Amino acid sequence: MKFIGITGGVGAGKSAVLAYLKERDGVRVMLADEIAHDLMNPGTSCYEEIKKQFAGEDVFCEDGRLDRGKLAAVIFSDGEKRIRLNGIVHPAVREYVVDAVREERQKGSLKVLFLEAALLIEEHYDEICDEIWYIYTREEIRERRLMASRGYSREKVHQIFASQLGEEDYRRHCRVVIDNNGTAEETFSQLERELKNMESE
Repeated sequence: MKFIGITGGVGAGKSAVLAYLKERDGVRVMLADEIAHDLMNPGTSCYEEIKKQFAGEDVFCEDGRLDRGKLAAVIFSDGEKRIRLNGIVHPAVREYVVDAVREERQKGSLKVLFLEAALLIEEHYDEICDEIWYIYTREEIRERRLMASRGYSREKVHQIFASQLGEEDYRRHCRVVIDNNGTAEETFSQLERELKNMESE
């Protein structure tokens, strides 16, 4: 089984790529955001640590669950608190991923396990992935997409771009670059080619 990380800038079209891969035989797709979401639910050690660290903050609903909107507002207005939350959640996500990879290798029924994470490179997942694939889409296309789909202003889009890795950084760490500037069919044919290459290795 190959364990492959998928990354790329915001608005690059990773969701469409992952939806396509999910339909292939012998493939499982994991999303770091979804894992983090689950790990922050009541009853997990991650949740208990957040509860302890953010006890004085108005970030909990009446039933004890985290109010994600309020939590987001707190951590985006305070860099120190964002670092504190990431220090709780990111290691927990990584531990979950490492366990999932080990379990899938033991079961031996998958050909490929894909993990999508925005901070794949920054969080050093290249140390545990067999390889990383970069979904490359030009900035002007990503900008247009984000303004249309999320209603972001041009200024907000550029702020987000500035906070993420540049194209050279992505390319330096990734073995495969999927060019997502054309049609969906063109993107999918590149994915098929890479999956076939893997089978012949």
